[in-house]
Amino acid sequence: MAAGLLLEIRRGTQSALLVIREADPPSSPVDVSVAADRVEVKSGGSCEAATLPPEVRLAPSSCRGLRRLPGDGLHLRMCLSRPPPGADSVSTWRESLKPQKNYVFYCQSCGDIIVKDRKFLRVLPLPSENWSTLVEEWCCHPNPFARSTLHPQYGDCFLGETFFLMNSGSESHVPEFPMCCSETGRHTSQSHSNLKSKENTRVVCKRCKTMLGETVSSDTIKYYVTEVIIQPSDGSFSPKPRSQFIQSMVAQCLVELSSAKSTFRFTLKGDNGKIFILIWLLNSDTLLVESSGSSSSHGVSTPFGDIFMPSSGPVGAWNAVKVLYQPCIKSRNKELADAWENDIGVHPLKFPSETCLELLLILGLSTTSLPPSLRHMNSFQFTDVVRVYCRALNLRKPEPGNSEGLKWID
Repeated sequence: MAAGLLLEIRRGTQSALLVIREADPPSSPVDVSVAADRVEVKSGGSCEAATLPPEVRLAPSSCRGLRRLPGDGLHLRMCLSRPPPGADSVSTWRESLKPQKNYVFYCQSCGDIIVKDRKFLRVLPLPSENWSTLVEEWCCHPNPFARSTLHPQYGDCFLGETFFLMNSGSESHVPEFPMCCSETGRHTSQSHSNLKSKENTRVVCKRCKTMLGETVSSDTIKYYVTEVIIQPSDGSFSPKPRSQFIQSMVAQCLVELSSAKSTFRFTLKGDNGKIFILIWLLNSDTLLVESSGSSSSHGVSTPFGDIFMPSSGPVGAWNAVKVLYQPCIKSRNKELADAWENDIGVHPLKFPSETCLELLLILGLSTTSLPPSLRHMNSFQFTDVVRVYCRALNLRKPEPGNSEGLKWID
């Protein structure tokens, strides 16, 4: 009867929503038994049970609101008997770069070496994107930095919000300017007109032709964090599935910026300046527990592989950040996108246009894997972006459920 379970836990409130998915509508009464470490469902002569991960312990006496929603399954809410452990402390890409250490840069898509054995003497954060405007507001005299540009010298690495700047140097395995590889794979000569051409400033991987970044000046290259893997020179390269890597990097950016700037709404723009996605961050303390059969997309082949299945065992758990999102491609939600773009409370994030499309597809796949009642909130779609890898949900206001034929057992 049950196809699996989805347990969404909030660490802050120590509460949980349990959804028991149904493969087929039950033909007989359903008995649901909840123990501290186990959920069991009986219907007719069948009995299915799921053992929860050791870090999750429920309080059965707190269960309330049992109901069945057509197309979803059984829904009920409960509290935890003990707080779940905090999210694992995973070093961000900013924290992984240290001065006086050698690094190798790899193309995330194909694993080809982009920069080999580069030692940075300085690793410095860049100011916010609108720092020059702020200087003008604070200075009573003409902006002294108006003609200044922040370009790294050899041995420098400057960290932006979604990218890092480095001096091209002679060690780069990407064709350097003036021999920067364009999107079409053709080489371009060094000229002022070519620098102004967006096409000719794109830096791509020589092997797989994936866009890695763009040239900022004759000796400065911008690499996007979603396209490059950075490893210490004395370490071994460990590839990560594309979807997991994109989700991890985007989640890091959302959490860091929401904490540093107290902003929770973001526009995701492509390198062409167009808005692809509107994202509204709701919380970053979600823990998802899911059995292997709970996803509606189970058994469906996707371009990203089995990205919504537990990595090991029948039940998996992931740390997640929860967001609302709206796609803005092909002029969808144009009025809302224009309003957000002119709102000072919304923070823009820039990624390669291809990566924005990949992320939008990931969010859509994740959304369709959820119970229908958890896919929309008003006009927004709901998604959980997992820190280890991303998971999309949509949320809308659920319709009243029918609890006939259900029997509750503590």
